Amino acid sequence: MVKLRKGVSYRKLERPYTRRSKFKGKAFVKSGIVSKVVRYEMGENNRSFPLTFNLVAGAPLQIRHNSIESARQTSNRLLEKALGKTGYHMRVRVYPHHILRENPLAAGAGADRMSTGMAHSYGKPIGLAARVRKGQVIMQVDTEPQHIQLVKQALHRAKCKIACQCSIVMVQNKPAK
Repeated sequence: MVKLRKGVSYRKLERPYTRRSKFKGKAFVKSGIVSKVVRYEMGENNRSFPLTFNLVAGAPLQIRHNSIESARQTSNRLLEKALGKTGYHMRVRVYPHHILRENPLAAGAGADRMSTGMAHSYGKPIGLAARVRKGQVIMQVDTEPQHIQLVKQALHRAKCKIACQCSIVMVQNKPAK
């Protein structure tokens, strides 16, 4: 199986390369890649909670879809075991829509017969990424005041899966009238 390329290769937030053509039939993006993020909302979503914790990005970057999914799984597993499915509401606030491509170049003996170099270097799709700005909320958890330490621990676990400095910010929600 082919190894996954390092995330640092795609971390920079640059202008996205989109296909533009004077022919309408060729001016679209072919992907064939399906996002690995399974769910974007977990827990109790019909109830309002007094506290909200946000995982905020500290720098602009691209986050791969498998990184978002692993962050979601680790934090959701901790919250679900401790609070059940009704003690919190977690939401993933970024969506991986940007297509990552690579132009594989062969090295070694016989490489001259396989690749065309950079002549037609549009690249093949290898994954998806969410484009995140500095200060943008990546994940959000709503909960009760007695579960503050548990939610901070869950978001810290998610923070370790994301390749940038993130901060956890607490916001108090106004009660519904």
